[in-house]
Order: sequence, then C-alpha cells, then structure tokens
Amino acid sequence: MNVGIGDPAALLTWARRADAGPFTTLGLLDRLVHDNPEPLVALAVLAGATSRVRVQTEVLLAPLRDTALLAKQAATLDRMTGGRLVLGLGVGGRDDDHRASGTDRRTRGRRLDEQMAVMRRLWSGEAYDDAGGVGPIGPAPARPGGPEVLFGGFQPAAIERVARWGDGFLAAAAPSWAGGLFDTARRFWKEYDRAGEPRIVAQVNVALGPEDVIDDARSRMHAYYTFTGMADRMVSGMLTTPTQIRETITAFTDLGADEVMLYCYGIDPDQVDRLADVV
Repeated sequence: MNVGIGDPAALLTWARRADAGPFTTLGLLDRLVHDNPEPLVALAVLAGATSRVRVQTEVLLAPLRDTALLAKQAATLDRMTGGRLVLGLGVGGRDDDHRASGTDRRTRGRRLDEQMAVMRRLWSGEAYDDAGGVGPIGPAPARPGGPEVLFGGFQPAAIERVARWGDGFLAAAAPSWAGGLFDTARRFWKEYDRAGEPRIVAQVNVALGPEDVIDDARSRMHAYYTFTGMADRMVSGMLTTPTQIRETITAFTDLGADEVMLYCYGIDPDQVDRLADVV
C-alpha cells in the first residue's frame, strides 16, 4: 500500500491499520516542491508505530540529496527497523524540485549512477574516499550491502539500473504495457549475469469508498499530475471498485509481479479496511 495524503499526522492511523491487516509494505512518494511529508523522516515515524510491514520510498528522488548523508540515513533506518526498509529510487522529472534543491535536471541520471556507486561502497563498510582520507560512514545497515533497492522508470537507461545497482524494478504502469517493462528488467538482469530474478513491484492507483471519498482522491490526483498535461488520462486510470482491483492484481500476478502496491490518493483511512477486504 502506498499513500498520498494531505495531513501527515493521519499517516499513523494508516500505518497501524496496514500493519494489522494483510498488507506487506507501506510506501510514501517523494517530492520537494509539494506538501507531502519528507519520506525518510515520515517512514522513520511510521516504522516506530508498526512492527511488521516494510516501509518503502516510492520513489525517493536521490539526485536531489547529498549522497553521503542519504547513505547514512538509509542505513540508519534499515538498521533500526531490523531490515524493513525498501529504498525505491528515481531521478525525478519536475524542474521545480531540481531548482529548489540546486541540482541540474539535465544530469540527474548520471548523478544517480554516481550516487549508487558511493552508497553501495559505504553500505559495504568501505571508505568514502581513500584518496582524500575520508573513512567509512556508518552505521552498517541491517541487510549486508545495504537496504533492498528498487528503481522506477520507463526508459531502458532507467531500467538498466535495476541490474547494474539494484535488487528489483518498480513499475507504475498498467498491466497492458507493464509486461514489456518487466521483460526489459529481466533481460538486463541476465545481461549483467545477476543471480536469480529481479524483484518486480507493480503500482496501481486506487480509491475505495463513498462517492465523496473517490471524488476527493480524483481531485488530489488531478492536481498532482497537472504539470504533465495528462492529468485527465491519469485520473481515468484510477481503480475504484473491488472487481477492478482484484482483476488488476491478478493480471500483474500473471505477468510475474512479486508485489502490487495500491497507491491511494484519498485521505480517508477507512480505505485501508476496504482494501483489506478486497485483497
């Protein structure tokens, strides 16, 4: 379950209900120039209010952040949650986020690759910079080599990072075209001679409840995607009935997805219980 929500304090209610239900993961989006809570800070609070569900960034915009500090924050959260952190990463496509953080949108992909090289080294206990005399940066994460890392994206260069640096692929796409993205991730995985298979996590936008709850979710989603020029199209893809949600989960499962994140834009926490009944 992934939550896009207006009042950060209400996330505690969502988290406790999710932890008591059949869900496996609680995720939060990342934006800078937006009114969402900062995900690593918020997930630290939510992890303390739960005991079972994983906490996931979906996706954290790594190029906006200082690399060494991000590595330390992620390792700390992973260690203190007993390995419950899943670090979903992406590059971000909003000019305003990059302007506010003082980063260059044009080089965001290259920066993410550079960040991953550093973070993997730090999570393995190696020095930050042998040449400059900067030693290791702890604490050691709970998971050897760092928390589980998923990469989101649609272009081949973005999906290739799954095999080069990551553990799995996070796909925010409908089943009708997600299969091709899954296959691309698996192809790169084999080309890099990685063992096993990449973990595949699908994402779908949902809202369950009375008409006012669904209308509110659609309004929030429309406002979020206005910058793309495709807000109406995005909103039209939101699933609002139990049948639609069940059929989509089945379709993703048939494509080989290991997990399906139900992304909720509405603020009504009773959606957690309604979704629990569906899944």
